[in-house]
Amino acid sequence: MPGIRPGMTTERLGMTATIIDGKTIAAQLRGRIAGEVARLTSAHNVTPSIAVVLVGADPASEVYVRTKSKAVAEAGMRAVDRKLPATTSEAELLALVAELNKDPSVHGILVQLPLPPQIDSHRIISAIDPAKDVDGFHPLNVGRLASGLPALVPCTPLGCVMLAKTVRPSLAGLEAVVIGRSNIVGKPVAQLLLAENATVTLTHSKTRDLPGVCRRADILVAAIGRPEMVRGDWIKPGAVVIDVGINRVAGEGGKARIVGDVAFTEALAVAGAITPVPGGVGPMTIACLLLNTVRAACALNHLPPPAV
Repeated sequence: MPGIRPGMTTERLGMTATIIDGKTIAAQLRGRIAGEVARLTSAHNVTPSIAVVLVGADPASEVYVRTKSKAVAEAGMRAVDRKLPATTSEAELLALVAELNKDPSVHGILVQLPLPPQIDSHRIISAIDPAKDVDGFHPLNVGRLASGLPALVPCTPLGCVMLAKTVRPSLAGLEAVVIGRSNIVGKPVAQLLLAENATVTLTHSKTRDLPGVCRRADILVAAIGRPEMVRGDWIKPGAVVIDVGINRVAGEGGKARIVGDVAFTEALAVAGAITPVPGGVGPMTIACLLLNTVRAACALNHLPPPAV
């Protein structure tokens, strides 16, 4: 069965999947990144730095920015945090982006989304220097990814593929199904899987017989934002399941709990390997942001790509 490895428990009517430990894998990646940062600083006097711009006081965004800044510091990198009021105009934000584009000490620029309604996020993303676009959202980087050219790519999709490859080091020839066609996850993860020579089906709300399509998948990536939509009987026995969803639902006694887009307990009895929520894709997103920043720092300073 695709996805079965030594040590997996199998039974005649089902199996117990290996849980892909995103926290541990991300920590190992961050450790390698820290080593590369130390080398760049010592050998080339280049300390990778990232500017994170937060407009307004969205609580979830504030928590995420603090987490990013902590990870940046732990890797020995430099964080440039710029917090602007919710009343900031589009022109003011564009001026800040232009300033950061020109600053040679800044290698990565991330403008935290969502932005207040008076600001067009597409204009802001397009204004970021593509060489510093560590989110991988600039149209030039999107086009380069689709064309199979080197590019800074979105962090969550990159993390998804890296996690899948911890189970299946080669994805060549495997059938991959992606649920969701967003510009942030669905489309770029499909492009990355194609680059790994998988056969990719990108599904969406108009897909006919979605459960049937999913049952073909050796690699199943769920990125739809609907709690536990993917049921156990949607999954091919032995498949690798990457759950990108982060959904808050009511638990016992009205206490909120976090679940993914996949019904985890059901999937656990069928899949070969699966990412948990939380503790799966989330930690890899931040680790890949650090990786993109180091890659950008090397490219901007005409150095070889980092050995990470």
